[in-house]
Amino acid sequence: MTFLTWILAGLLAGLLAGWVVKRGGYGLSWDITLGLVGSIGGSWILRSLGFYPGAGIVATAVVAFIVAVIPIVAQRKFFATERPAQKKDAYWRWGLGALLVALVAWMTLGPVQQPAAVAAPIEEKTYAVTPAAVKVKAGIVTGEVTDMKVAERVEKGSDRIVTAAKLTGMLRLKNTSANQTVRLLEGKLLYIDAQGQPMKLENARTEPTFKFAAYGSSERLDPGQEAIQSLDVEFPAEALKPKNLKEIRLEFAYIPSAYREETVNFAVSIGAGKW
Repeated sequence: MTFLTWILAGLLAGLLAGWVVKRGGYGLSWDITLGLVGSIGGSWILRSLGFYPGAGIVATAVVAFIVAVIPIVAQRKFFATERPAQKKDAYWRWGLGALLVALVAWMTLGPVQQPAAVAAPIEEKTYAVTPAAVKVKAGIVTGEVTDMKVAERVEKGSDRIVTAAKLTGMLRLKNTSANQTVRLLEGKLLYIDAQGQPMKLENARTEPTFKFAAYGSSERLDPGQEAIQSLDVEFPAEALKPKNLKEIRLEFAYIPSAYREETVNFAVSIGAGKW
């Protein structure tokens, strides 16, 4: 908008030059060129030097018009010509003047651009899970689920769901066997309602399954070794309502295998030698 104001001020100065000072000019095209050079160049220099950085559109237009007039006045003063004014220039000046007036009127009285809608603030709603930590046991694998909580992101004021509810927590598992290794494969959570039936997630939401990450130096869980797995899975909206959720069921698969330790001796001798 500021640059457009500079252009309009330069055009106006060039058009008025032939009416205010009819003699001494080189024609309409030169007057407009000098006006644009003065308006754009002068305004840009003033802005670069820090003048009127926060001025409104009216002040910007006034300053642009003043600096646009300077090159035209200098041309009339020091480089005036004796060529008579061209009659066709007068028609062009009136035509461009009318167009300029119409453009300014449209910019002033035309449709006002509506400000962009301000996005509503987003807040995170957190729901406590009671108890927040529970013990688990499945065969030779035991452990604990801790730090459980449910969170969803909603639009403040309208409560519109931005990010659907998710259950987060930490799952710690331990191989309690003395002679078997364990390879954990994947896990799944089921949300059981008051009637003992699994609760379904809403459409287009993924099942609450998770893959076990690699632990230690490999994917094998030796006797006595522990694995820690973070949980971040989908949570059904129906389960957020009071008394709808009865329990959470954890299902996970693992492959046990025999654990063996072998001892091998090999004979060596140390003797003096040369490098």
